[in-house]
Amino acid sequence: MKYVELNLFPEEEEEFPRHSIPNGSKEQAPSANDVQPPFANEAQPPSASRDYDLTDLFARLSKSSFRSRFRLSAKDKEYISSKGLATIRQHAEDFVARRLAPAVIPNDGKQTPMRGHPVFIAQHATGCCCRGCFSKWHHIPAGRQLTIVEQQYAVAVLMAWIERQI
Repeated sequence: MKYVELNLFPEEEEEFPRHSIPNGSKEQAPSANDVQPPFANEAQPPSASRDYDLTDLFARLSKSSFRSRFRLSAKDKEYISSKGLATIRQHAEDFVARRLAPAVIPNDGKQTPMRGHPVFIAQHATGCCCRGCFSKWHHIPAGRQLTIVEQQYAVAVLMAWIERQI
């Protein structure tokens, strides 16, 4: 049996073993060019406050004229200030779980509004708005349910972008 082993964060190799997908499984194995965040033991995911090095991701996003045009408005910043970052994180977790995590999303590519909530804006700015963009920018394949750890990674990306904006 062959396995494809990928590691997005090689400096954390000791702490998080590489995630493997057996060839021939029902899930489509990623190509050699795809990379995924390290997913250790799914039964005990790392805490939601886990730090990711998102420097390269934000550098790539800044080169996209579409992604880099998104900014939080004064109204969005006021909303974040009134609700607090903990509440915004809960909203992000809920939006990711309901709109990004399912294996099949009937309106994929159209499920995230372009305005109305700071997390929606962050989703477009970071490529976490649909499974197609998520696959392109974060190298996590579409067509399967996101794991808890992958959802936490998406929330961490969204919150990092929001924190940079405020």
